[in-house]
Amino acid sequence: MALAWQDFLLERGARIEAATVGHFGDPEAELRAARDGGIVAPLTHLGLLAGSGEDTQTFLHGQLSNDVKQLTPERSEYAAYCSAKGRMLANFLLWREDGSYCLQLARSLLPQVQKRLGMFVLRAKVKLTDVSETRPILGLAGSAAAAALREFFPTMPQQAHQVVRDPANGTLIALPGSRFQLVAELETAKRLWHKLAGVLTPIGTASWEWLEIRNGLPLITPATQEQFVPQMANMELIGAVNFQKGCYPGQEIVARTQYLGQLKRRMVLAHVEGNVMPQPGDEVFSSALDGQASGMVVNAQAAPVGGYDLLAVMQTASLTQATVHLKSANGPALSIQPLPYSA
Repeated sequence: MALAWQDFLLERGARIEAATVGHFGDPEAELRAARDGGIVAPLTHLGLLAGSGEDTQTFLHGQLSNDVKQLTPERSEYAAYCSAKGRMLANFLLWREDGSYCLQLARSLLPQVQKRLGMFVLRAKVKLTDVSETRPILGLAGSAAAAALREFFPTMPQQAHQVVRDPANGTLIALPGSRFQLVAELETAKRLWHKLAGVLTPIGTASWEWLEIRNGLPLITPATQEQFVPQMANMELIGAVNFQKGCYPGQEIVARTQYLGQLKRRMVLAHVEGNVMPQPGDEVFSSALDGQASGMVVNAQAAPVGGYDLLAVMQTASLTQATVHLKSANGPALSIQPLPYSA
């Protein structure tokens, strides 16, 4: 019997923590490798929904924040799925493949999001299938990773969001920050892992998530569901919101926030010292608000230099007028870092 993806990785030294690959034996070395490049990571913390059927494009276009009708097989895009109040229920990397649409999101949210989207399918010819177990996702970064991938993808994607498909080796997507994502059928992923892990450093989920944080790319998880309108988490800055498309859940509130200048919170990249890792949903406090919470951690991971890097949504006034502290008004102070894109 063929090994499941997680069992396959266990046999190759993966340490599984909370159903994801935590590391391959040396988390600190893996984090340094993530910083320096030349890595490959099994992205087991992400899930994959496949949408098929002749009405899929129209259906997704009416549910998500981006323009699904403009999506081509050669390009991916980010998108958000919002409640009627404009708060994000999930966020996705979205691409087309073999006549279907692929929606990548936090695996912990996939069953709930699949069920909710399914409630609105009604009579439309749309089928949403969880393919997370049969189509593993690999993350790669660095010039050595690009060189290794050329063996399997002679035509490499050159810009972020460009998609290249090879019938024998799967789908390769260029990501921000000189990174790539490779999605393939299970047995193909095993074959590719064997070759790629021979020339690149395998790293766990935590180290990959640190790269996402440094690139200013949030991942909505159960702790942060329905906490932010897309702009609070910089989703329009990373191309995840189209303000010219038609209606979708929460669209009126998202548009009003954009055009009436009502956005008082933004996501920032920050560093904090300490020995206890911040968690999604942890509150941050501004010295200007008399002990009241001024924001919330979105994602956080250990940094190669020590301490932790994190993405947090906070009141914009706190960025220039006060110091911001983690978990309490007397907690460790956050050091705000520059994002890789402009606000």
